[in-house]
Amino acid sequence: MNMNPLDHIHQLVAEAVADAAVTAGLVTREELPAITLEVPKDKSHGDLATNAAMQLTRIAKKNPRQIAEDIVAHLETGKASIEKAEIAGPGFINFTLNKSYLYPVIGLVQEQGENYGRVSRGDSRRIQMEFVSANPTGSLHLGHARGAAVGDALCNVLDFAGHEVTREYYINDAGNQVMNLCKSIEARYLQELGQPAEMPEDGYHGEDIKGFAKELVAEKGDSLLSLTPGERTAFFRTYGLQKELGKIKRDLARFRVNFDEWFSETSLYENGLVIKALEALDQKGQSYEQEGATWLRTTDYGDDKDRVLVKNDGSYTYLTPDIAYHLNKYERGYDEMINIWGADHHGYVPRMKAAMEALGNDPAKLTVLIAQMVSLFQNGEKVKMSKRTGKAVTMEDLMDEVGVDAIRYFFTMRSMDSHLDFDMDLAVSTSNENPVFYVQYAHARICSVFRQAEEQAIALLPLSEVNLSLLTTEHEYDLLRKIGELPQEVATAADHYAPHRLIRYVYELSSLFHSYYKAERVITEEQDQTQARFALLSAVRITIANVLRLMGVSAPERM
Repeated sequence: MNMNPLDHIHQLVAEAVADAAVTAGLVTREELPAITLEVPKDKSHGDLATNAAMQLTRIAKKNPRQIAEDIVAHLETGKASIEKAEIAGPGFINFTLNKSYLYPVIGLVQEQGENYGRVSRGDSRRIQMEFVSANPTGSLHLGHARGAAVGDALCNVLDFAGHEVTREYYINDAGNQVMNLCKSIEARYLQELGQPAEMPEDGYHGEDIKGFAKELVAEKGDSLLSLTPGERTAFFRTYGLQKELGKIKRDLARFRVNFDEWFSETSLYENGLVIKALEALDQKGQSYEQEGATWLRTTDYGDDKDRVLVKNDGSYTYLTPDIAYHLNKYERGYDEMINIWGADHHGYVPRMKAAMEALGNDPAKLTVLIAQMVSLFQNGEKVKMSKRTGKAVTMEDLMDEVGVDAIRYFFTMRSMDSHLDFDMDLAVSTSNENPVFYVQYAHARICSVFRQAEEQAIALLPLSEVNLSLLTTEHEYDLLRKIGELPQEVATAADHYAPHRLIRYVYELSSLFHSYYKAERVITEEQDQTQARFALLSAVRITIANVLRLMGVSAPERM
């Protein structure tokens, strides 16, 4: 079957309630509102519950309790696997279902395999995600790592929810920081050749810059001295950017994050897009001259003050190329553009939306998500510096120390708009207190059970020959329900830009599995029961692996 069994049973029960309300004469088919169902938090209240009696009070002109009694009296239970319908409180109806409705979950998972959980709701959009976008002047740090982990996981989730996603990195390669990088490499190169050279005031003093200079001397000797000052600056700028971007791309690839587009800020100037944006704002009457500067009328769109675009010395503010860049995004025809920015950019959001609206674009198409800061802890103390370098801890340091799986899991585990405390000791521990170990161990444990079957020469039957009705324990029903929830969880995580929901989901699924494993033997004396339990475990394994893949975390077969 293509429809998820949980959705199917919801549909059948809702139809049964609707038919009963019409048959009881409470409402006509035309007047009937959509019947809503939910899963009760307390299992003793059944499998599903509805407040339909309250919904119908105004139309039926009866009290909810009486409406509920009429619905239950006219309920045709056969079609919807309803074993029992009970009225609770002022008129809620709780349904206990025959659990056989859960068994097709296993067939759906096996049929869809690594695509299980993928959603297709007919609302597919072209989405551009811009994230990380660190200045190419040094190593990626913890804030960048969180943005990379959450951004990539969100891209995966949006793709799984049926959208067409483009990952983009905006290279800030046109500002003063890049020029300082260029001058720093040049100064170190000259010093390496024994030439007198001062480091620029805001220069970069890292060991990597000295390393670049040594490489250049080994490769080019003193040949760069013969270049004109302009030629030399251009060379060092290109060389420095290439080196720093190379480091960033290497770290991101190791972190399992790959971008479809690398968009250069410099290209905005080379292609005349900055001038084009300024002219468009001027033509629309959205900018004005004052005190020798050009201002944008952002107060017309709710900002607390107007913002400078061109300073009185003719130079641009940071806002101006950013406006040109976002205008270019709109012109590329995306249905939605999502940016992940650091916590220090919070005040920048209304400014950018105001600029897009001033240019005649729909600001609702631009979504900005703010990733809050990360604090590292080790031995119960806050870590600020790398022991190896004595400098701020980089993403590379953290990957070396705790591994990619732990970072990606922990950094995606909380909503990105909340501050994150990262416990490095917990992240490397092989205990159930470590959530990534706990989830990965569930997957590895299932793989181990399948290896046992192979060692014991137990041939696994095709699902068509397996009697799933032998899955009768509460643990088994809990696992089947949880597996069946994945497509809805994917849809909700995509709709709310909340990949952390899937971390919680896979942890809960793993917890249910560990409880089941402790309570029941998988390989039993009863061959038919053993086959049914292997079919269930196969579905659990596929589901865990699929969620971990979306989060960029590996699903090991041995631990």
